[in-house]
Amino acid sequence: MTTYEYDVAIVGAGTSGCYAAATLANAGLDAVIIERKDAEEAGHIACGDALKGADKFPSAIPKSKIEPAFTNTGVDHGRFEIPSHDTVLEIPVPGELAVIDRLKYGKLLIEGAEEAGAELHYDTVVNDVTQTDDGQVTGVVGKHQGDPVEYDAEVVIDGAGALSLLQDKADFEDATFDTNVRYSQFCSAYREIVEVDEEVEWDDALVFKPTQRAAGYLWYFPRTSTEINAGLGFQMNEEPMQMIDDLKGDLRDREEFENAEVTDKLGAALPTRRTYDSAVAPGYMAVGDAAAHVNPTTGGGIAGAAYAGQYAAEQAIDAIEAGDVSEEALWHYNERVMEHFGARYAGLDVYNILSTAVDVDDLMGLLAALPGEKLAEALYDGKTSMGPLLAAQTAIKSFGYWRQILDFYKVKQVAEQVIDHYKRYPTSPDGLEGWQRQRDELMETVYEVTGAEPKY
Repeated sequence: MTTYEYDVAIVGAGTSGCYAAATLANAGLDAVIIERKDAEEAGHIACGDALKGADKFPSAIPKSKIEPAFTNTGVDHGRFEIPSHDTVLEIPVPGELAVIDRLKYGKLLIEGAEEAGAELHYDTVVNDVTQTDDGQVTGVVGKHQGDPVEYDAEVVIDGAGALSLLQDKADFEDATFDTNVRYSQFCSAYREIVEVDEEVEWDDALVFKPTQRAAGYLWYFPRTSTEINAGLGFQMNEEPMQMIDDLKGDLRDREEFENAEVTDKLGAALPTRRTYDSAVAPGYMAVGDAAAHVNPTTGGGIAGAAYAGQYAAEQAIDAIEAGDVSEEALWHYNERVMEHFGARYAGLDVYNILSTAVDVDDLMGLLAALPGEKLAEALYDGKTSMGPLLAAQTAIKSFGYWRQILDFYKVKQVAEQVIDHYKRYPTSPDGLEGWQRQRDELMETVYEVTGAEPKY
């Protein structure tokens, strides 16, 4: 068996893994990214390609490095098609927005990590972790092109994506690491890159369209005016959808996709749940999809993953320099994630829970009745407000859906309480249990208001 020694071993060459590696290398630490794909395929990841917060990225990999992958920076709103109500909602999207070539972006990230001084080991499948008797993670083991390899490291950063195998292998019994994870908290997604003959009219918008079930939707994101990322996803707590057939059926029904050519196709699982309560254990941190750092209402997670990678790496640097990689020494990483986006995503998760309990026709009626800017606040910020005049206008427009409107505002109030609670995230592992108990009491109210089955 070949054995390697590094300060930090990072599993996965995705967004969070590359930003973590670059941050570590820039600080002078020995960092390796262990990637299961070969050099040609690395960076090829199923994604909607929409990037919210394109103006806000860590500096470990300069934005100028990845900007060539930004193929459409003219998108500025969401277009929500509701055929059952013959309505199209134009929803503003706050912040800088771009649609990217995900493969090119992935390649540039890897180049950025290598230029910073990190090493890349391709064709290596990690299949287990190594731990001491008291539970500290000390590395990973796997196979490189069929030959066994082992990596010894002070800290392991898990960027292995949704449903990470490492979390099944590690023993977290005595750690705070979140193990309340199951398949129903994820989304199954499939996308195709489609080239069309004529420019689409909506190349300045992200297009969303509901499926026949409330827990699924189609998307059409324009990389350019003639190259579209077309995809479909559904919650795994629902009966499986025939995703490829359903997507192809919708493509056939849209005039703009006549004679279209599919140039790439890929599927994946994505988290549609709140951020992990704790993504640290002794010698171990999870980042990006591996810690559910994803907006539960839209599936977007690129910018959050980049910052999670930076935060984890910076905490690893401090811990290694102090000679202490215990859970408590790594804890501040959790705090930074919750402060930056974890609280907001927890609030958004409440709306995701609502979507699983509402009849699809009622949900579409509700969406058609609400002002677009208020939907944008709910979808991206988790909080929304409405003055008396807008409320009166909405009441008139929404005749027949007043009960759903009332339920929405009950959910809004609970979502804001959840966000406020997350802003009081504990400053040490000792406070986690009490914080979780209070959060779970709030979640009981969420299930009561929405009528949804418990998600956690």
